[in-house]
Amino acid sequence: MKRVRPTHVLAGALTTALLLAASGPLRAADADAAQALAKRSNCMKCHAIDKKKDAKPWKEVAAKYKGKADAQATLIKHITTGPKVKLEDGSEEEHPIIKTKNQDEIKNLVDWLLSL
Repeated sequence: MKRVRPTHVLAGALTTALLLAASGPLRAADADAAQALAKRSNCMKCHAIDKKKDAKPWKEVAAKYKGKADAQATLIKHITTGPKVKLEDGSEEEHPIIKTKNQDEIKNLVDWLLSL
């Protein structure tokens, strides 16, 4: 029987941890909490999950950002800073800011949206 060195075990454990960390969050977003925050923040006035309203459906937004390394950061910035957005009629308005300062709630909402 071949003896495994402790340094090999440690190296294997570190490699596994790095691969898991690079693959994304280990837990899924809390969909109920994300949707509750979206409702509280009036996001549902313009957005729906899978149908067009005044703004793009969230599934379409998720598809746009799928596989992009900066997707989470970009969407967090979008919902927390109120940038100008162009509406279908060509007019522009400021995107409403999410109604929480809790970074975990904001991250959960974005993670849920990206999971659609």
